[in-house]
Parts: sequence; C-alpha cells; structure tokens
Amino acid sequence: MSRCFDGMTVTILPRRTAASRLLGALALLLLCAAGSIALPSPAAAELRLCNRTQSRVGVALGYRDGEIWTTEGWWNIAANSCETLLRGDLSARFYYLYAVDYDQGGEWAGKSYMCTREKEFTITRGNQDCLVNGYDRTGFFEVDTQEQKNWTVQLTEPARRPGPVPPPPPPARK
Repeated sequence: MSRCFDGMTVTILPRRTAASRLLGALALLLLCAAGSIALPSPAAAELRLCNRTQSRVGVALGYRDGEIWTTEGWWNIAANSCETLLRGDLSARFYYLYAVDYDQGGEWAGKSYMCTREKEFTITRGNQDCLVNGYDRTGFFEVDTQEQKNWTVQLTEPARRPGPVPPPPPPARK
C-alpha cells in the first residue's frame, strides 16, 4: 500500500516483470499527481473584508476574545480588493467593523461603540471610558457570522438615489 501527499490511498498489486513494475510505479506517480491537483484543499478559516468600492477604505475591527474586548485598526484596503483581518477559525459569533472612505468621505458605522485611535492601534482594555482613557469612541456595525468558521464581509457603494427630475426645457420659439 502506498500513500500520496493528500491522503489518497492507492493499492498496488504485485507484478511479475520489471517493465510492469516500472509501469505500476509511473501509474502511482500519475495518480498521486492527479489527486493532489484535482482534489480541492480545505479553505483557510478566516475573517475577510472585501472592498467593492472605487475608493480606498480604512477598517477597524472589534471582537471579544474570552472575557476581553479587543479593537484593532487600521487596515488600509485598496479599491476592489480583499484583505484578511483575522486568520484561523473564528471563535466568536459576532464581530464588529467600522470603515471610513478615504477618497470620497463617508463611513460604514453602527451603534456598537468601541474604542479606536487615529493611528494604528490594538486596544485590549475593553470599551468602557474610551474618552477618559485617551481614545476615540467610534460606532461599529455588528457582523453575525452565524457561528461559521470562515466569513467574508463585502463593503459596497451606498445605493445611489436619483435626484429630482429637472423640468423639461421650454418649447422653442418660432
């Protein structure tokens, strides 16, 4: 019995000639190579954010790790690209995000207030008394991962509402 890289097991029956043993070894090699190419590898577990806007955005993340609330920032994410915010299986059901549009202005915010700073930060003191402790108090929106181990958030442009319809031009005079 022989084992390939990806855990696929192939049984080789004994052969009588050297040529048939060589063909058997080549067949095993081809099966192992085909199996490792054709079989999908398990997806890496992570929390990802994809910026589906035409602007650069800055992102801050809040989450509870055991009894400790942590906020981290800033990830600078280019237009139409994705970034991994956390690697590994997600340990919490709820995560919290805040994002700001660097190019057009505006933000993606919510009503879950957490501590942030203007520059790169990791805050593990919790979310109480942000201003007293020298931090900014920022509203994050909640992301429910539904207890999945892997989750991607898509930031999109706000819906464009059509403005008022201008009146038709006056009729041409003769």
